[in-house]
Amino acid sequence: MTLYGIPNCDTTKKAMGWLKKNNIPFEFHNYKEAGISEAKLKEWDKKAGWENILNKRSATWRSLSAAQQESIKDRDSAIAVMLEHNSIIKRPLLEYKGKLLVGFDEKEYGRWGSGK
Repeated sequence: MTLYGIPNCDTTKKAMGWLKKNNIPFEFHNYKEAGISEAKLKEWDKKAGWENILNKRSATWRSLSAAQQESIKDRDSAIAVMLEHNSIIKRPLLEYKGKLLVGFDEKEYGRWGSGK
Protein backbone atom coordinates (compact mmCIF):
# COMPACT_ATOMS: atom_id res chain seq x y z
CA MET A 1 0.00 0.00 0.00
CA THR A 2 1.41 3.37 -1.00
CA LEU A 3 0.14 6.73 0.18
CA TYR A 4 1.04 9.65 -2.11
CA GLY A 5 0.96 13.23 -0.89
CA ILE A 6 2.95 15.91 0.83
CA PRO A 7 3.62 15.72 4.57
CA ASN A 8 2.38 19.21 5.49
CA CYS A 9 -1.07 18.64 3.92
CA ASP A 10 -3.74 18.30 6.63
CA THR A 11 -5.69 15.66 4.73
CA THR A 12 -2.54 13.64 4.09
CA LYS A 13 -1.76 13.88 7.82
CA LYS A 14 -5.26 12.57 8.64
CA ALA A 15 -4.83 9.65 6.24
CA MET A 16 -1.39 8.79 7.65
CA GLY A 17 -2.73 9.01 11.19
CA TRP A 18 -5.68 6.77 10.36
CA LEU A 19 -3.45 4.15 8.73
CA LYS A 20 -1.06 4.18 11.69
CA LYS A 21 -3.88 4.07 14.26
CA ASN A 22 -5.35 1.04 12.49
CA ASN A 23 -1.95 -0.68 12.19
CA ILE A 24 -2.08 -0.76 8.41
CA PRO A 25 1.41 -0.81 6.94
CA PHE A 26 2.05 1.63 4.10
CA GLU A 27 4.82 3.38 2.25
CA PHE A 28 4.69 7.15 1.96
CA HIS A 29 5.64 8.81 -1.32
CA ASN A 30 6.26 12.52 -0.85
CA TYR A 31 5.89 13.91 -4.34
CA LYS A 32 7.30 17.27 -3.28
CA GLU A 33 10.64 15.54 -2.65
CA ALA A 34 10.48 12.44 -4.85
CA GLY A 35 8.44 13.94 -7.67
CA ILE A 36 5.92 12.04 -9.73
CA SER A 37 6.39 10.50 -13.14
CA GLU A 38 4.38 11.07 -16.26
CA ALA A 39 3.80 7.31 -16.42
CA LYS A 40 2.30 7.31 -12.90
CA LEU A 41 -0.01 10.23 -13.75
CA LYS A 42 -1.19 8.41 -16.88
CA GLU A 43 -1.81 5.29 -14.80
CA TRP A 44 -3.85 7.30 -12.31
CA ASP A 45 -5.77 8.92 -15.16
CA LYS A 46 -6.84 5.47 -16.35
CA LYS A 47 -7.99 4.54 -12.85
CA ALA A 48 -9.64 7.76 -11.70
CA GLY A 49 -9.63 10.29 -14.55
CA TRP A 50 -7.44 13.37 -14.71
CA GLU A 51 -10.42 15.52 -13.72
CA ASN A 52 -10.49 13.76 -10.32
CA ILE A 53 -6.75 14.02 -9.77
CA LEU A 54 -6.27 17.68 -10.72
CA ASN A 55 -7.19 19.78 -7.68
CA LYS A 56 -9.03 22.86 -8.91
CA ARG A 57 -9.66 23.95 -5.33
CA SER A 58 -5.99 24.22 -4.43
CA ALA A 59 -3.93 27.34 -3.86
CA THR A 60 -1.71 26.15 -6.71
CA TRP A 61 -4.69 26.14 -9.10
CA ARG A 62 -5.65 29.63 -7.97
CA SER A 63 -2.08 30.81 -8.56
CA LEU A 64 -2.26 29.84 -12.25
CA SER A 65 -3.25 32.55 -14.68
CA ALA A 66 -6.71 32.38 -16.23
CA ALA A 67 -5.06 31.49 -19.55
CA GLN A 68 -3.17 28.60 -17.92
CA GLN A 69 -6.35 27.32 -16.28
CA GLU A 70 -8.31 27.55 -19.53
CA SER A 71 -5.57 25.71 -21.43
CA ILE A 72 -6.21 22.53 -19.41
CA LYS A 73 -8.73 20.76 -21.61
CA ASP A 74 -7.56 17.15 -21.77
CA ARG A 75 -5.38 14.49 -20.16
CA ASP A 76 -2.14 15.62 -21.76
CA SER A 77 -2.52 19.29 -20.84
CA ALA A 78 -3.55 18.34 -17.28
CA ILE A 79 -0.59 15.99 -16.88
CA ALA A 80 1.79 18.67 -18.14
CA VAL A 81 0.54 21.05 -15.43
CA MET A 82 0.69 18.33 -12.74
CA LEU A 83 4.29 17.53 -13.70
CA GLU A 84 5.23 21.21 -13.48
CA HIS A 85 3.22 21.92 -10.30
CA ASN A 86 2.89 18.65 -8.39
CA SER A 87 1.12 20.33 -5.46
CA ILE A 88 -1.90 20.71 -7.78
CA ILE A 89 -2.44 16.94 -7.53
CA LYS A 90 -5.24 16.02 -5.11
CA ARG A 91 -4.05 14.56 -1.86
CA PRO A 92 -3.75 12.02 -0.60
CA LEU A 93 -3.84 9.26 -3.17
CA LEU A 94 -3.77 5.70 -1.88
CA GLU A 95 -2.71 2.82 -4.13
CA TYR A 96 -3.39 -0.76 -3.16
CA LYS A 97 -3.59 -3.93 -5.24
CA GLY A 98 -3.92 -2.03 -8.51
CA LYS A 99 -6.65 0.28 -7.22
CA LEU A 100 -6.59 3.98 -6.40
CA LEU A 101 -8.44 6.05 -3.82
CA VAL A 102 -8.40 9.82 -4.30
CA GLY A 103 -8.72 11.87 -1.14
CA PHE A 104 -9.32 10.58 2.38
CA ASP A 105 -12.53 8.80 3.35
CA GLU A 106 -12.46 6.72 6.55
CA LYS A 107 -15.10 4.27 5.28
CA GLU A 108 -13.20 3.58 2.07
CA TYR A 109 -9.90 3.28 3.93
CA GLY A 110 -11.62 0.89 6.34
CA ARG A 111 -12.80 -1.30 3.48
CA TRP A 112 -9.29 -1.44 2.05
CA GLY A 113 -7.69 -1.99 5.44
CA SER A 114 -9.95 -4.95 6.06
CA GLY A 115 -9.00 -6.46 2.70
CA LYS A 116 -12.45 -6.01 1.11
